[in-house]
Amino acid sequence: MAACGAPGSPPRQRGPNSVPEAEEEEDDPALGCDGDLEVNPYDGLPFSSRYYELLRQRRELPVWTTKYSFMEHLEGGGGIVLVSGPPGTGKSTQVPQWCAEYALSLQFAHGLVACTQPHSLAALSLSLRVADEMDLNLGHEVGYCVPHEDCCTTETILRYCSDEMLLREMTSDPLLRQYGVVVLDEAQERAVPTDVLLGLLKDVLRQRPELKVVVVTSPAVEEQLRAFCGDPPVVRVPGPGPPPQVLHRDPPARGRVAAACQAVLDIHRRQEPGHVLLFLASEQEITECCGAIQTEAMALNPGLGPLLVLPLHPGVGRAAQKVYEALEEGGRERRVVVTHWLGDSSFSLGSVRFVIDTGLELRSVYNPRIRAESQVLRPISRSQAESRMQRAAGSPQGTCLRLYSEAFFEQRLPPSPAPHVSETSLSRLVLLLKRLDIADMGQCDFLDRPAPESLMQALEDLDYLAALDDDGNLSEVGIIMSEFPLDPQLAKALIASCEFDCVEEMVSLAAMLTVPPCFVPPSTRLEEAVTTRRRALLHPAGDHFTLINIFNAFQQHNADEGWCRKHGVSGEALRLAGIVRAELLEVMQRIELPVSPPAFGTDANVLNIQRALISGYFLKVARDIDGSGNYVMLTHKHVAHLPPSCCYLLRQPPRRLPPWVLYHEFTISQDNCLRVVSEIQPQMLVELAPQYYLSNLPPSESRDLLMELREKVVATEEVPEVPEPLEEAASREDDENQDVCVLQ
Repeated sequence: MAACGAPGSPPRQRGPNSVPEAEEEEDDPALGCDGDLEVNPYDGLPFSSRYYELLRQRRELPVWTTKYSFMEHLEGGGGIVLVSGPPGTGKSTQVPQWCAEYALSLQFAHGLVACTQPHSLAALSLSLRVADEMDLNLGHEVGYCVPHEDCCTTETILRYCSDEMLLREMTSDPLLRQYGVVVLDEAQERAVPTDVLLGLLKDVLRQRPELKVVVVTSPAVEEQLRAFCGDPPVVRVPGPGPPPQVLHRDPPARGRVAAACQAVLDIHRRQEPGHVLLFLASEQEITECCGAIQTEAMALNPGLGPLLVLPLHPGVGRAAQKVYEALEEGGRERRVVVTHWLGDSSFSLGSVRFVIDTGLELRSVYNPRIRAESQVLRPISRSQAESRMQRAAGSPQGTCLRLYSEAFFEQRLPPSPAPHVSETSLSRLVLLLKRLDIADMGQCDFLDRPAPESLMQALEDLDYLAALDDDGNLSEVGIIMSEFPLDPQLAKALIASCEFDCVEEMVSLAAMLTVPPCFVPPSTRLEEAVTTRRRALLHPAGDHFTLINIFNAFQQHNADEGWCRKHGVSGEALRLAGIVRAELLEVMQRIELPVSPPAFGTDANVLNIQRALISGYFLKVARDIDGSGNYVMLTHKHVAHLPPSCCYLLRQPPRRLPPWVLYHEFTISQDNCLRVVSEIQPQMLVELAPQYYLSNLPPSESRDLLMELREKVVATEEVPEVPEPLEEAASREDDENQDVCVLQ
C-alpha cells in the first residue's frame, strides 16, 4: 500500500483517555448554533485551530445552506437522495462529510461511507482536502482507493474511491454490505462505471433497504436522473454568486494555444486581480501552452508580479494538489491553472475570477466495427460550457472569455455530452457484468443503453478469447480473466503465459502496458544523446521485449532517477509498473496459477512470449502489404504505420521492416500509428488463433495467405502414418519385451 498523509500536516496522536463523542444536534453549525465541539467525535482528540479556520470557510460555501434539508432527506425513509448544483459549490467535500455524520449517528451499524469519483486524481485530491477539514489523518479515518493505490485501513470510515474500484468490489461483495452510504459524485460526467453503478445500486436497494445512495450531479442532467431513480427527493444547491460576464471572440486564426496564451498575458498586463482557469482540448495542448506562457512571462515587467502556471490533467498525479496550496498573504502572484475536460467539474478553485474556454476537446471514440479508437477533436457540449462559465461566478463579478463565436455556441455545441458507454469498448465491462451473474445484458438497467452493435462485438471478442461457454456464461478461463484488473486480451495473454512458461516476463510486460507510456520526450539539446542510450535497451524481437528490457534495467539500477533521465524514461511510470506487477503476481498466487522461473533472453523464451501474446492479441495483427511500412489490419482495411519510437525504426543500422506484426493499440489519428509493435510469424497465428476467427476475417490477401497456411497445417496433421513391415514391428516388439524383462 502506498504511503499516505496530507503534505505538511503532522499526524494526530490518539490520547489514551479520549473517548469519541457523537456530534450533538444543537452544536451543529448548520442549524445556526454557536457551540463548537472541543473533541473530534471520530478519533476522540481535541480539534486543532486549523479545524475551526477551515470550518469558517466551509460555512461560507453555497452547499452549506442545504445541510439541514439534506440530512432530513437522508434520515427519511427513501433510499436515494439526489443533490443537484453547479460546480464550485462544495458538494464533493461537504456531502460525504454529512453522510459520515449520519453513519456516526447510527454508530456505523449499517456500514461505512464510500464516495465514488469518475477520475482517480479527483478521489486522491478530495480525500486529502476532506481529511484536513475533518481534522483527521489521511489513511486512517479518511482514505482513498484508486487503481494500484489503496490508502485505507480498518479504521477508515469515509472512503473516496474511483467508480471503477467500487464496481470491481461488487464482484466479491455484490450487496456492498460494508457500506451504509454510497455517494455517486459527478454523475453528470456519464462515465461507464458510474452509469453501471447507478443501475446496480437500484437492485441492491431492493435487497438492502437500509442502504442510502446519494447521487450528486449538475442541474443539466437532474431531470433525467430523477426519472431514472424513481423520483427521489432533490436537494438543490444555489450557485456561488452572480454569474460572470461572458465574452465571445471569433475563432483565432493563429491557433487556439497561441490565442489562449495571449489572453492570459493580456489579463496579467491589465493587473486585474484574480486567478485564471484555462480550458484547452488535450494534454499535448496543455503542455505546449504552459511552456509558452512561462517563456512569455519572462519578458514581462517584473512589477506585474509572478505568474504561477500549473498544468492539471491525469498525468500530473499528486502534483495536482499544487492548485490548492495557499499563496503568500498580500502577494501579487497570479495562479494560472491550465486544464481540459478534467476541470469541468472536479477541482473547485474558489479564487478564480477569469475563465478562458477554447470550446473544444480531444476524445477517443471507440468504433466497434473496426475494433479501434479514433482521436476526435470536437466541440464541447453547452452544459460543459455553462459549467466552465460558472467557475468564474461569485463576487466580485468574474469574466468568462470564450474563444469561439456566439453562433458557434448556439449551432455547433450539442446540449449535453455523449454518455461514455456509447463511445467505449465494452469488452471489459461485459466481462465484469458476467462475473456479477448478469448473464443477459438486458437485465442491467442503464441510464442510456449501449448500442446493440457494441454489445455484440464485446460478446464476440470474449467468445474468441474462450471467456464464454456454449450458454454464453463465463467459462473457467473467463472467470480467471475477470480476476485480473486488465483488459480481457491482456488478461488472456497473461493466463496463456502459464502454459508457455514465460510468466515472469509476461507479468512485467502486462504491468508496462497498463501504466502510462514510459518514454519522456527529451529536450532538443539532449535528443541525440538520449536516443543513443535508448538504442542500447532495444530488443531485436520488438517493442514488447524492449519494454521488458527497460523494466529489468530500471530494477537492476535500483530505480535510479539519474538513470531514467539519461535514457529519457519516466521513473514515476516505471515505479508504478513495479506496483502493478506485484498486484498481478498476488492475484496469480491467490488463484494458484503456476509462475515459471525467469528465462528472458533465450530464443525459446522469445518464442514463448510471442505465443502468449498471440493467444490474447490475435485480434490485433497487421501485415505490411508492400514492404514499405504500410500495414493493413486483419480485422479491417485501415492502413497504419510504425511509430517513430518503434525499435524497428530506431535500430542502427536499419534493417528490413517485419512483414507481420502484433500491436497493442491502434488509434485513428493524424499520424495513424500503431503502438507497441513486435514481429510475429503467420504460422503462429494460424496455430493459436481460433479457427472460426480466421474464417470470419473480411476478404483480403492476408486472409487468403492465412487460410492457405491453415490448410497446409491441417494436411500435415491428417497425413496417415506409414505402416511398418510386419517383420520389423515384430522385432521391435521383442526388443521392448526384453527391455521390460530387464527392468523387472
